[in-house]
Amino acid sequence: MTKATKPNPNTIFPVSNIKTVTYIKPTLKNPNIIVGDFTYFADVDFEKHVTHHYDFNGDKLIIGKFCQIGAGVEFVMNGANHQMNAVSTFPFYIMEGFEQEPPAETDLPLKGDTMVGNDVWIGQNVTILPGVHIGDGAIIGANSVVGSNVEPYTIVVGNPAKPVRKRFDDELIELLLKFKWWDKSVEEINELIPLLTSGDLKKVKAEIQKRCD
Repeated sequence: MTKATKPNPNTIFPVSNIKTVTYIKPTLKNPNIIVGDFTYFADVDFEKHVTHHYDFNGDKLIIGKFCQIGAGVEFVMNGANHQMNAVSTFPFYIMEGFEQEPPAETDLPLKGDTMVGNDVWIGQNVTILPGVHIGDGAIIGANSVVGSNVEPYTIVVGNPAKPVRKRFDDELIELLLKFKWWDKSVEEINELIPLLTSGDLKKVKAEIQKRCD
């Protein structure tokens, strides 16, 4: 079936008559949150789910295209981390009336930017901790707490989240990472949908191999 309306990544509500699914990119105001086209959130006001994200740390949340982010997901940024190499973890330096110079960056457990690849499915109520890198095509099970990096096309679940299995064999994963369907035009993606949604992985592998050659 051909739809008259062309997909528009700048539409806030991409599902007709549903106001609880939003494309994230057109809702963003914080320049340190960068989200690719067609990545959606199964809720509204995505930025409220990026916590402890303070300008003075300079860390970024970077999410790729076509990701699916469930309701209740929270990205905890570096501002949540406290000094751990001293007797007290209390942040006196940010509390009014206490006399402490801000600790050196080397004394704080800053983990850098948090990065999510393309076509990543994050189940509802997942918590992603600072500095985590999640590879393309990964799946994060509901209610998981992700504190370490996730390889592409890998399923992880639990608290702490642990790998369950790879979604595909290494050959198909390598082809998909090379093919990068998410970077293609809307017209090309529409043409590819039967391939991208097929469960016949042998056929999928052969066709993508042909297109990569």
